[in-house]
Amino acid sequence: MTAPTIERYAFGEIVIDGRTYRRDVIVFPDRVFHPWWRVEGHSLAPEDLEEVLRDPPEVLVVGQGKYGRMEVPAETRRRLQEAGIRLIAQPTDAACRSYNRLRGQQKVVAALHLTC
Repeated sequence: MTAPTIERYAFGEIVIDGRTYRRDVIVFPDRVFHPWWRVEGHSLAPEDLEEVLRDPPEVLVVGQGKYGRMEVPAETRRRLQEAGIRLIAQPTDAACRSYNRLRGQQKVVAALHLTC
C-alpha cells in the first residue's frame, strides 16, 4: 500500500489522492482522518493527537495553517518527544511539501490545519 499523496493545498482546501477536503485532516500511511477537530482551535493539545500516538510514526508533520497561526505548545512537543516522534511544524503549504518528500522514506503522519 502506498501512503496517500497530497496533490494540492490552498487556504481551506486540500486534495489528497484525488479527493477534496475542506476541513482539517490527519493523513496516516493508510488513510485520511477527517474532519479533524482540536480541543482548542489554534493550539495543538496532546489530546488532539490520540489517534497518532496509538501507533506512533517516526515523523509527525504539523501544518500550522496558511499563516502558521496554530501553536504547538511545549506540553505537546514534550509528549511527542516522549513517544519518540520527530516533529516538523510548519505553515501548511510547507508541511504538505515536507510530508510528500518523506512519505516514501519514513513512517510519516501529517496533521494539517487548512485555514489561518
